[in-house]
Amino acid sequence: MNVSLAPTIILILFCLLLPGCQKTEGEQVEKQHGEGEPHGEAGPHHLEHKILVTSPVVMDVVSTQPYVCQIHSRNHIDIRALEGGYLEKILVKEGQAVKAKDVLFKILPVLYQARLNSDIAEAKLADIELQNTKRLHEQKIVAQPEVSLAEAKLAKAQAKVELAQAELNFAEVKAPFDGIVDRQHDQLGSLIEEGAVLTTLSDNSVMWVYFNVPEKRYIEYQESGDRDKLKVELMLANHEKFPQVGKIGAIEADFNNETGNISFRADFDNPDHLLRHGQTGTILLSHVISGLVIPQRATYETLAKKYAYVVDENNIVHQRDIVIQSEKDDIYLIKEGLDVNDKIILEGIRQVRDGDKVEFEFEAPEKVLSNLKYHAE
Repeated sequence: MNVSLAPTIILILFCLLLPGCQKTEGEQVEKQHGEGEPHGEAGPHHLEHKILVTSPVVMDVVSTQPYVCQIHSRNHIDIRALEGGYLEKILVKEGQAVKAKDVLFKILPVLYQARLNSDIAEAKLADIELQNTKRLHEQKIVAQPEVSLAEAKLAKAQAKVELAQAELNFAEVKAPFDGIVDRQHDQLGSLIEEGAVLTTLSDNSVMWVYFNVPEKRYIEYQESGDRDKLKVELMLANHEKFPQVGKIGAIEADFNNETGNISFRADFDNPDHLLRHGQTGTILLSHVISGLVIPQRATYETLAKKYAYVVDENNIVHQRDIVIQSEKDDIYLIKEGLDVNDKIILEGIRQVRDGDKVEFEFEAPEKVLSNLKYHAE
C-alpha cells in the first residue's frame, strides 16, 4: 500500500461511520429529483379535498331589522290637585282600572266652601231685593230701571255662586280618561298644595313604541313600494314576541344631527294590558325581498370587500367582486356581481386561486339551501 494514501483512506472510513454520512441509494435518487418534491406528475396546485360547486338562486327573503325601543302608554299624565286643602277621601287603589270621570280623590278646601256659602247667601239676598223691587214697581212706587238694576245685581250674585261652586268642584279630582292608576304620593289627611301630584294615570289600551332609525333605513322605508307588507313586531325582555302585530303610527319631522337617526313610533293594541308604560324591548321590522341568494360560506373577505370564486365553462377559477344587499342568518342577498347562470365554489375556497383549473362536483342550490339555518326557519 502506498503510504501517501493512508490518511485519505482513514478519513473516508471515518466519514462512513458517522450517521450523517450514511446515505441509501433511494436517498441519493431523491436528492437528484429535489428534496421535498413528490414523485409522479402531480400538478403545482394539487387539491387535497374535493371542490363543491353550486349556483345562486332567485328567491324571496324575509329581511328583518332590529331596533331597541321604549314603550309608552298612549296617554300617560300626572293627576294633580287643582286646589289646596286636606286630602279628605281616596277613592281608588294603586293599580286599579278606572273609567273617565270617575272620582279619584276628594280634597277639603275650607276656604272655598266658606266662600261658596257666602256667595249663596248674597244671591238669596239679591233675589229678595229683586222681588221687593218688582212689587214696588207694580205699585208705581219705583221705575223700571230700579227693577233692571235689581235683576243685574241678582245675576252678578248668581255668577259668583257658579264661580265658587266651580272652584269647589276642583276639590274632586276626576279621571280624564279610562286608565290605570299608578302609585299614590300622599296619604289620607295630608295637606295638599295646589298643583301637587297625587298619582299618574295611564291609558294602556294602545301602546306607543318609539325607536330610532338610521338615515339609510329611513330612505329605504320611504322608497319601499308597498308599506302594508312591512311587518312590525315587538320582542319583549324575556325574548318572547308580543302576540299583537303593530303598525307604523308616526315619524318625527326632524333628524337628530348628532346621531343621524330619526324617531319612529309603532302602535300596538294591548287588550290584555301586558305592556306597561316604561317597558323596553326590541322592534323587529320585516319585509320580503326577492333577489339572488347565495350561502355566506361561498364568499370570502379581503380588505373589507366580499368575493366569490366563479368557475367558467373551461373549469377555470375566477375571483369575482360582489356587492351584498342584505344578509340573514347564513345567506347573502346579492346586489351586484353574480347571476343565476354562474357556478360558484361552495366548499374548497381555501384550496384554489384565481386562474386555477379544477375538477368539481355540482350540487343543486335548492339542496344546498335546504340544509341552511335560514331555510330551516
